[in-house]
Amino acid sequence: MVDLSVRLGRLSLSNPVLVASGTFGYAREMEGLVDFTRLGGIIPKTVTRLPRIGNPPPRTIETASGMLNAIGLDNDGIDYFIQHHLPYLRSLPTVLIANIAGKNEDEFEEMAALLAPQSGIAALELNLSCPNVSGGVDFATSPDVTARVIRRVRAACPFPIIAKLTPNVTDIVPIAQAAADAGADAVSLVNTFVGMAIDWRRRRAILGNKTGGLSGPAIKPLALRLVWRVAQHVKIPIIGVGGIATGEDVMEFLVAGASAVQLGTVNFYDPTASMRVMEALPEYVAQLGATRLSEIIGSLQP
Repeated sequence: MVDLSVRLGRLSLSNPVLVASGTFGYAREMEGLVDFTRLGGIIPKTVTRLPRIGNPPPRTIETASGMLNAIGLDNDGIDYFIQHHLPYLRSLPTVLIANIAGKNEDEFEEMAALLAPQSGIAALELNLSCPNVSGGVDFATSPDVTARVIRRVRAACPFPIIAKLTPNVTDIVPIAQAAADAGADAVSLVNTFVGMAIDWRRRRAILGNKTGGLSGPAIKPLALRLVWRVAQHVKIPIIGVGGIATGEDVMEFLVAGASAVQLGTVNFYDPTASMRVMEALPEYVAQLGATRLSEIIGSLQP
């Protein structure tokens, strides 16, 4: 028997496998395909203060070993989320981590306060880093701004806080450290890389937003490196995100320093991937001579 449980600051998970925001809908879409009891937790689609129609189409395009998306946080707003999605999500037999994005610091604080009295929410993931929101701000490009948002959210609600950071910076370590110093329980590394696709015959950008966020297997080596770098310098837990599709991918992130992972783009082309990963993990952990997942986290040899 292998103990797969993990702690992310104040948040406890039965296992390290989460599904990434924006790739799993509001979970209802997946209920016929995924055994929710086997997931460490669910992170539903990002919610904003007011409804957003998102970016003009086309919004997604397949790339070599990945996908570009410029959805633009299309959603019905936090009031609709609380009234219509949260009752179903809180009924599921796994941890619920709500994901919110504000167009300014005030909105982050306001949404946290609206969610604070709601039952069934185990933690908040702050989307500080969506790269394809028209008129939006990438909060996670500045240590000071990142810290301010986290402090205000933490003061407004009692939930554990996870800061989802962007890779589109010169050095992610100071930003992750600022998140830790401000009271974040964990950081998610990383959100998508800004990319572009062009139809050269028409001499036009393919995406309606011109640029979008690159995800999928193409970014896994980049995300893995950033997890490893932050793990060397920042003491709070890390959730690895980026191109994870198999149990072996998960093991690479854990050994590099992640305490948990999120499966994202793989959910689009293999919605049952999280189940396969969970089946493989105990054996892989045991192959390293460990009986607890915690024994292998950050165990990369010098």
